[in-house]
Amino acid sequence: MHVVFALVIGSVILDAMAHPGSALAFHRRSLAGTWLLVLVASANFGLGLAVTGNMAASCAFSLALVALFTFVSNAKRALLGEALLFSDLALLGAVFRHPQFYLSALSTLQKFAMVMASVAIFALFYVLYRPDRFAHACGLAVLLISLILLKISLVVLCRHGMAAAPDHHADVARFGVLPTILLYWNKWSQTTDPVLVGPIATQPAPNELAIIIQCESFADPVELFGDSGLAMPGLAAARAHAWQWGNLLVSGFGAYTMRTEYGVLFGRSEEELAFRRYDPLLTALGEASYALPARLGWQSLFVHPYDMRFYNRAKIMPAAGFAELIGTDRFDPAPSGSGQYVSDAAIAEVVIDLAQTAERPTLIYAVTIENHGPWKASATDEDLSQSYLRLVRMGDAMLASLARDLAALNRPTTLVFFGDHRPSIPGHTAPDGPRHTPYVIMRFDAAGQPLPGKNRQVDLTPAQLHHALLGLWGSP
Repeated sequence: MHVVFALVIGSVILDAMAHPGSALAFHRRSLAGTWLLVLVASANFGLGLAVTGNMAASCAFSLALVALFTFVSNAKRALLGEALLFSDLALLGAVFRHPQFYLSALSTLQKFAMVMASVAIFALFYVLYRPDRFAHACGLAVLLISLILLKISLVVLCRHGMAAAPDHHADVARFGVLPTILLYWNKWSQTTDPVLVGPIATQPAPNELAIIIQCESFADPVELFGDSGLAMPGLAAARAHAWQWGNLLVSGFGAYTMRTEYGVLFGRSEEELAFRRYDPLLTALGEASYALPARLGWQSLFVHPYDMRFYNRAKIMPAAGFAELIGTDRFDPAPSGSGQYVSDAAIAEVVIDLAQTAERPTLIYAVTIENHGPWKASATDEDLSQSYLRLVRMGDAMLASLARDLAALNRPTTLVFFGDHRPSIPGHTAPDGPRHTPYVIMRFDAAGQPLPGKNRQVDLTPAQLHHALLGLWGSP
């Protein structure tokens, strides 16, 4: 009985430590959320007992898992402004295939704590294992009953309006991290693909080009750091000659490239996506008819100097209408001492090569990676912000070179350039402030002269940018 009491009370206390909230604010958690939490803890306890036959070890195992979710959720929220999501768990495999994207966001102390906690759990299982068949059988029964009750509870609670619409911050405060993960996963799993849409009518010039550049962590340093002396010349020149420019109202901070990428490529708003909004690429295969290449019907190429299996791009992009994926095979490795990733300059060179050889209306969508964090101070950098500034200027130089070289092709061309999200630089940028990034749309005529249009500032979401581009190239 003492073990059950410790399991319930310990789980409630640990989950209440998850932000937003505190261990003293138990009133913020609803009874329904607490019930789901207890069922999760009970299922973990049953699993531990079925494996070890030791009640004390199983209780510790269950509490350790609740503590782990709380710890990881708080760390993520401090860095990115969001608690742990169900969609994050879908990326567990990517953590092992691409650990630098995830573990690099944790401090050395946090990594050490995670390793020690993992070792302690396995050591605990080994030392406290009891060959007790009755205990193992009881553990299996507890596990199965808990899972059945959990499934029934999720169905009943969702039918009665619990987590009716995505409101992650409020729901974590109301239900807790683990219950919200389960509720949102249950709602997400019930979403269906939208109705198919067809191509739009376009009348491009025989040699028309559309170049879209999704620039990693590209943001205006003047806005980030409040220093007008940090203005970027490439961005300023592009805005001066732009058809249209403004703020791209991205929803993520410091990460979530896939949300911005999906919005620009597929054009479905977060309101339309509902619970799919947190990682829309997970369900993008069922929405391929909405993608720009599928709707335009032009020759379309996707450029990204990284493993295309990341975010399942290797399957999603061909389904979306891209005839060819240009990945790592087209790029030389980054020179020693120049950074971890392929440079923006190298991507610009490949994009221009592809544009020069295009013989019919062509869309080229390129995703850069040079400016991917975390940013590290070097012998010549005073701090992380200086490291970021050095790399973001590479993106600005890319914008300037593309504008110059595309104009020199003397072909009707549209250049779209935008940042996917703001950087998360502890001590310099924070997720509770503005999140927008710049975008510019430049157009050139057959003589390479800029078409200024109204040269106005229009702030857009990524999905609205998608529809603005469709409006330039045809009629929906």
